[in-house]
Amino acid sequence: MLKRIKDSIFDILRQADWLLLCLCCGAALFGLVMIASATNFLNSWKMVIVQACAIVLGVGIYFLMSQIDLTEAAKRWKWLLGFGIVMFLLLKTPLGIENNGNRAWLGIQGFPANIQPAEIVKLTFILVLSRQLVWVKENWGLKSLRSIAFLAGHVLLMVGLYYVISSDMGSALVYIFIFAAMAFVAGVAARWFIIALLGGGAAFYLLWELDKIPDYMKERFMVVFDHNLDPLGAGWQQTRSLLALGGGKLTGQGLFHGIQTQGEYSGSLPFRYTDFIFSAIGEELGMLGCLAVLLLLAAIIVLAIMILPTVINISETSIRAVPAGIKSSSLALGASHAQTIFRSILPAAKSGIVTAIVLGVGRAIGEAMAITLVSGSSVNVPLPFNSVRFLTTAIVSEMGYSSGLHRQVLFTIGLVLFVFIMIINIVLNKILKKGADDNE
Repeated sequence: MLKRIKDSIFDILRQADWLLLCLCCGAALFGLVMIASATNFLNSWKMVIVQACAIVLGVGIYFLMSQIDLTEAAKRWKWLLGFGIVMFLLLKTPLGIENNGNRAWLGIQGFPANIQPAEIVKLTFILVLSRQLVWVKENWGLKSLRSIAFLAGHVLLMVGLYYVISSDMGSALVYIFIFAAMAFVAGVAARWFIIALLGGGAAFYLLWELDKIPDYMKERFMVVFDHNLDPLGAGWQQTRSLLALGGGKLTGQGLFHGIQTQGEYSGSLPFRYTDFIFSAIGEELGMLGCLAVLLLLAAIIVLAIMILPTVINISETSIRAVPAGIKSSSLALGASHAQTIFRSILPAAKSGIVTAIVLGVGRAIGEAMAITLVSGSSVNVPLPFNSVRFLTTAIVSEMGYSSGLHRQVLFTIGLVLFVFIMIINIVLNKILKKGADDNE
């Protein structure tokens, strides 16, 4: 029994995307620190504890989802669709909670936090939509009007139902964005996006002129373009947000020291630990802190996109090179499809996959131009506790005018990068050798 549980846990750990998990956890922990700062004025750790529990729960759900065959789950689209509709309808029951004009949360007695059904239904919505996209693509194609109307029907049903019940336009627009992104990736013809954009713009203009849009929505839209519009009313949140961002200046007022973020009076930054958390970051960490958050995220995305083709192509070649008899033998001995992949095929292709990872990581560490372009040749990138600079950026930015000792330092930086890559190779070779010895 214990061995079976142990093997199941190891299977879960092996299937996890640890790089993705670490990046998400890092971002979550940074957000947790900022929430702690933004709620410091309350003299309560409730929000921090709730968010920390949510992070732990999210990691658990991640591992759980890694064990689910999403293709098989999507085949039960009727149940998933029904689940989403029921979750939205619960907002009309006594469990529904209204806040700031939106009935978008469920409150359960004894539960420390409110639940937002829109966030849960996003998972089932994506699964159902993916199933529909596959079916439509196989049977009708993605270029006809019938196909687009069929796909849009599901989206409009969920968006319309949710908006009518909750009046939460923000979450409804998120669902539309998810549909647009998935349709684009699936290969829906570009003309339908253009038609939708033009049609949506025309409909919005017509509803505006006919005075069919509620006044509070108009004010939220207009205040984006006119910062002086009703600064004590509709523009209050934006005005406070701009003051917080401006008050941070270049380097910020310091963590847990923001005037707006730490203010206890009613005129302080509203919703500072939810909607306006970025304003809190700007006030306490400054413009450099905001840029650091955005630039580091951009650098991660760019590097991931650049190294993925190398890693994927070499890994795919290594996996395809595994003899077909290994898979057949594993299945014949009673192993499941997942066990065959992770205990037979991947170990046989391990050397090629590790080689791909080494090449990809080495390229990422030594990549100069991508980092330089993304970071905008920034002199340094501040972090909450120190200030750092990309080594590759220093080489590219300064090599043109360097001389003497300065040039020697830049070549030394290049040597440091070389040493990093060599260390990665040595460590991975040790791991591979140990794994081979264990198998023997």
